[in-house]
Amino acid sequence: MIRKVLIIGGGIGGLSTAIALRKAGIDVDLVEIKTDWKVYHVGIIVQGNFIRAMAALGIADKAVAAGFPYFGVKFQTLHGHTVAEIPGIPMAGPQLPTDLGMGRPALHKILSEAALELGTNVRLGMTFNEIQQNENSATVTFTDGTSGEYDLVVGADGVHSKVRSRVFGDEHQPKFTGQGVWRYNVRRPAALDVAVLCVGLEGGKCGAIPLSEDMGYVLLVQAEPGNPHHPADKLAEIFRQRLDACTGMMAELREQITDSSLVIYRPLEALLMPAPWHKGRVLLIGDAAHATTPHLGQGAAQAVEDGVVLGELLQRDEALPVLLDEFMERRFERCKFIVEGSLQLGEWEMNPTPEADAPGLTKKMLGVMAQPI
Repeated sequence: MIRKVLIIGGGIGGLSTAIALRKAGIDVDLVEIKTDWKVYHVGIIVQGNFIRAMAALGIADKAVAAGFPYFGVKFQTLHGHTVAEIPGIPMAGPQLPTDLGMGRPALHKILSEAALELGTNVRLGMTFNEIQQNENSATVTFTDGTSGEYDLVVGADGVHSKVRSRVFGDEHQPKFTGQGVWRYNVRRPAALDVAVLCVGLEGGKCGAIPLSEDMGYVLLVQAEPGNPHHPADKLAEIFRQRLDACTGMMAELREQITDSSLVIYRPLEALLMPAPWHKGRVLLIGDAAHATTPHLGQGAAQAVEDGVVLGELLQRDEALPVLLDEFMERRFERCKFIVEGSLQLGEWEMNPTPEADAPGLTKKMLGVMAQPI
């Protein structure tokens, strides 16, 4: 029986796993390398499977209250003409929305407070030095000189996972996809009441997402040949210039992008670890195992689902290898679909072809994600 688990990493996947395991009565230590436990003030979009997973953790109502619930997504031209509308699928029951926009800080607050209230032992400003395993346990030494013995160690330390490199070797590394993502929070106009994605931009797309009654955010995903370094003091200017072709609502929102220090830019990287994601008593989850680009809006959802599934499985009194193999059966193909589908959308944006069908792939994704996890 699994009684004590260490989670390395206090992001979306790590916190969701901590909540699920504590609800299952398992003792949880969580270490987070940041001393200041904050996240970027940007927004994310999530769909029904995320809300369903949050409901399984008992915090869906809080998440919905902290964000902007809506139903579906619109694909538009750069001038605001709708070319496709895809309704959301109510995966979490009729009382909850199909889609949700919310700020990352708001999500972090909900997850971290729930994890702490349930009794997770969180230690900030530290990580691990060594993980030594035997048949019965994993002994972990930490950067503060202490050590602990665990039934399972969960690596939830992101796309550049130290756990992955240390346990599985350096051969599995994220790769730059050829695109970067730009984000900026803006005042939400009344017309922005669903996710809007604008197609027709060379090398990518742009769009806007509602986050709350007052706030939304503008996004741009575009080709970045050579993976350039953009000057920090020029980010707002570059962002606005990239949206020059837009008219209508996107043009109005573009003019709010004025402060380079508030522009969040990052090159897009992706990784799909081959199965299995476990070795002995160490398991990788979230971006450490299946880092995706934001094209399908599923990165956060897949990390939360990892935690929910692991929480279900570890309640059973079965051998750990059996439980971890079942985890892989339930998670690998689903996460693979998201990583590969997101990369396909990016490839279509950078190299348009007649068969490119972003709305069709998005609709297919929703059908797949509506299936039980």
